[in-house]
Amino acid sequence: MSYTANEQRYADMKYNRCGNSGLLLPAISLGLWHNFGGKDVFENGRAMTRRAFDLGITHFDIANNYGPPYGSAEENFGKILKLDMAPYRDELIISTKAGYDMWAGPYGNFGSKKYMVASLDQSLKRLGLDYVDIYYHHRPDPNTPIEETMAALDLLVRQGKALYVGLSNYNAEQTAAASKVLKELGTPCLIHQPSYSIIDRWIEGGLQDVLSEEGIGTIGFLPLAQGVLTNKYLTGIPTDSRAAGHSIFLNEDSISEKKINIAIQLQEIAAQRGQSLAQMALAWVLRGGKVTSALIGASRVSQIEENVAALQNLEFTSEELARIDAISLDK
Repeated sequence: MSYTANEQRYADMKYNRCGNSGLLLPAISLGLWHNFGGKDVFENGRAMTRRAFDLGITHFDIANNYGPPYGSAEENFGKILKLDMAPYRDELIISTKAGYDMWAGPYGNFGSKKYMVASLDQSLKRLGLDYVDIYYHHRPDPNTPIEETMAALDLLVRQGKALYVGLSNYNAEQTAAASKVLKELGTPCLIHQPSYSIIDRWIEGGLQDVLSEEGIGTIGFLPLAQGVLTNKYLTGIPTDSRAAGHSIFLNEDSISEKKINIAIQLQEIAAQRGQSLAQMALAWVLRGGKVTSALIGASRVSQIEENVAALQNLEFTSEELARIDAISLDK
């Protein structure tokens, strides 16, 4: 059955300006880290993409090695773009990244110009696109001069293979240095993608200040702390969850008793706000306008619907914020 997008898709979504740029991003973006790979059900990923766009989510975030296997999330998303989203390409923000392990040998990792250029060429083929909207360096490279990696990003923009560039997992000092080089090259950094949630607040220790000073937008990944800030683990780890499976990124050790206790206390505040824990956690990340977009993952359509509904209540009282701080900052 052919897909026609919801005519009211822009009615309720909130869009935020990304740093010092002309680009607006949806307050909720969809990441394809999990559940879009070659071992996943294609039609489920397709249904989630359609529903996300129908709800006003225009930004879809991938990386070269998302899967498993590596590259398969881009391949599957490329199929979805061809089948359903091709008429809407100019309404979409599609991002991909390079920086982690992708192929064998000395040129398939980190941040050399050789790797960065080759990786995006491969990504574009898998996606079936002429360009991506945002291309990220996925992590700092301790052995490659930052000037080389940033020059690669600049080159790819000038070649028309990316419209904007971004950084991910860079700390405050690294971000400031990279931003300086990019500005000198004439391709300013658009956006930074760090982990950020109620229980992972490291960016508040200096990175947020740098991003504000440099005019760089922020898209926080893991805003739900890999499911900890949902109702999924409040009574234990379900046998059908990723934490109980074979994921190298999430396992039972990731779901600590301390984190669960924090989630249980936060759940009480969320209930008083008339929100689910996940909805409050997303609203908290977006509070005050410092974060441009919260990057969610999903395994089914209903999760996307629940998360987007968080935008109905983004305001916090000073008392609520103080209670959340007392719970999440308790050492």
